[in-house]
Amino acid sequence: MKNRRLPDPLRPGLAWLALLALCVAGCGYQFAASGTNLPSNAHTIYVEKFANLTRITGVSDQFMRYLKDEIARHDRLKLVDNQRDADLTLSGAVIANEQIPGAFNSVLEPTIYAESLVVRAALTDNRTHKVIWSVNSLADTEQFPVVSQAVVTTTPTFLQQNLRANDLAQMTDIQVARTQELSARDQMMAGLAQHLYDAMSEGF
Repeated sequence: MKNRRLPDPLRPGLAWLALLALCVAGCGYQFAASGTNLPSNAHTIYVEKFANLTRITGVSDQFMRYLKDEIARHDRLKLVDNQRDADLTLSGAVIANEQIPGAFNSVLEPTIYAESLVVRAALTDNRTHKVIWSVNSLADTEQFPVVSQAVVTTTPTFLQQNLRANDLAQMTDIQVARTQELSARDQMMAGLAQHLYDAMSEGF
């Protein structure tokens, strides 16, 4: 059919991203009383196991590793393994983890996917037992190609990987999809952990 109209290849991805943006904007941050920064007398933090409200097994455990690494990287708070030894407790949940097609080729096969991770979190002062910061929805999204033709080899995202353009020619589409998915997930997890720490510590 010569005049067959193809669907907008970005529409599903844009719809999901728009939904995330509305959710984040609508839910917002809630702060307790006067302060939006970490208490000056807080030096230790316990990260409670995040609940996993998705159907993806292990996603909350995976995110927690990135989150703890991000907290440790800043040297502002010392991570402790026992809540009784902590000045602060960070708790939360992974509430969504979705992958959707973001672009298609001429025969309607997906060439790019977008993966999004959404969490909620709260920070409690263990001395007063009051929540001093919380967020209902915080998200990060990364796109990844699933065929070699869709890979842009000059982007910083690709150059961070242990791959070069010549390597792609030797890989099957399944291999391309898997390597790019893992790379995008790594960046998504790290990015969301950074966003959460910044929001928690700076109060925005």
